Amino acid sequence: MPEQHPIHPGSVSPVAAAGGERLIIAINGGSSSIKFAGFTASPQPQRQFGGQVERLGHSDARVAAASIPGVTSEEQSIEVPSADQLAQRLISDLRLRIGGRPVAGIGHRVVHGGVHGLDHQRITPKLLAELRQTIPLDRAHAPREIALIEASTAAFPAIPQVACFDTAFHRDLPPVARLLPIPRHFLNAGVRRFGFHGLSYTYLMQRLAELDGPQAANGRVILAHLGSGASMVAVRAGKPVDTTMGFTPTSGLVMGTRPGDLDPGLLAYLIRAQRMSPDALEKFVSEQCGLLGISETSSDMRDLLGRRATDPRAAEAVDLFCYQAKKFVGALHAALGGLDTLVFSGGIGEHAPEARAGICEGLDCLGVQLDPVRNATGQPIISASTSRVVVRVIATDEELVIAQLCLRLTALGADAPKRADHPSIP
Repeated sequence: MPEQHPIHPGSVSPVAAAGGERLIIAINGGSSSIKFAGFTASPQPQRQFGGQVERLGHSDARVAAASIPGVTSEEQSIEVPSADQLAQRLISDLRLRIGGRPVAGIGHRVVHGGVHGLDHQRITPKLLAELRQTIPLDRAHAPREIALIEASTAAFPAIPQVACFDTAFHRDLPPVARLLPIPRHFLNAGVRRFGFHGLSYTYLMQRLAELDGPQAANGRVILAHLGSGASMVAVRAGKPVDTTMGFTPTSGLVMGTRPGDLDPGLLAYLIRAQRMSPDALEKFVSEQCGLLGISETSSDMRDLLGRRATDPRAAEAVDLFCYQAKKFVGALHAALGGLDTLVFSGGIGEHAPEARAGICEGLDCLGVQLDPVRNATGQPIISASTSRVVVRVIATDEELVIAQLCLRLTALGADAPKRADHPSIP
């Protein structure tokens, strides 16, 4: 059993510590990791400290300090307790990192807010009660997110908190991309395709505009956030046109432990033939499928890439992931009517050149050509000079977007609307 340690997300910048500037805290609870960071509460938030708990659900879960200029990185093993205990330990250590500096606000990533999560907004008791009702929609994220909000509230009762919804980016999907082919009374009750990874996509669009200019950001773009959870979105003229995830984060691409799209008849079969209860079925599609189910060994792409030369199951899991991602690139290309830029991000998208190569292989017909050397060495642009489509790798920064949103919403006066008017950040 790994040795227990306090969670130490890294040291604080000496300049910031001396100045005592107000902080914005960003907490990003994912399915296999929790990332956290402290930023200056300034018009252009600057990261002061950060870190992550990663490989949750694995026996070698660990805490890693974020890379901060002038600060030595730390990495420690950790025994992963329950969601409530982990949240309390993380928040307790954050208080040590913050020290005596004032906190202006705390922002939380919330993956699925249901019909209530189409706008970023201040957290109130009413909103928290609504979030509890969404737990059946997203058991991979919601319990941990709620535990983090509750632990933050207990530790910082007077500090405003903000829910930053992944679904907000996709709020204005075209009607045809929002519709599910089910009886309309469900649609009228708010059942729709929501889309996720919106905080990552917000950052990637900001960064693309900075790197290649507004013309590129207003072109035809596919953003691929590929990690333990994986999805893609097609963006045209700065607006989402379609996305791979739908009503819940279990849909779309095959993922670490989630299956992506499944024939609904298969689920009916499992209920009847295997006598699965709703709870068992939910656990099945959230925790037992995807890369883990196919490989029977790991949900982590790093493990599978390391084993695929000797383990046919690992090789098949990698191949399936790349094959499905390739198909979705083709589908989103069709939805856009062409493609100008393809962006890879997320843990797999940023750090697995073998996966990027497998996804792009055979996409010459769409104008996608990789440069093998650029891809293998992790260059910012990995497309060949002859490629019609620019293929980029951009490291995402959801914590920065959380800080930006939190700063905006906590700056609102008591009588102002307690939500952001648009999911994008100016």
